[in-house]
Amino acid sequence: MLMYERIRNLRQDKDFTQTQMAEWLSVGQSTYSDYELGKLNIPLPTLVRIAQILGTSTDYLLNLSDDPTPPSKKAGRGV
Repeated sequence: MLMYERIRNLRQDKDFTQTQMAEWLSVGQSTYSDYELGKLNIPLPTLVRIAQILGTSTDYLLNLSDDPTPPSKKAGRGV
């Protein structure tokens, strides 16, 4: 699965709209839509923020892991 599909699926699972995501990321809705369609590269700070909003890890979004659990919630991690 592509990164853009994972982002879209997680957003839809949380019942967030593209407009909400765009507002939370301080970008236009069309820019956010282009992120989900893979038409624009997502800047690293924005990708980190997307992971935070969606409650996952950047590793999951980047297909480096199949575990969507954010690092701070994994066993043995966090404070």
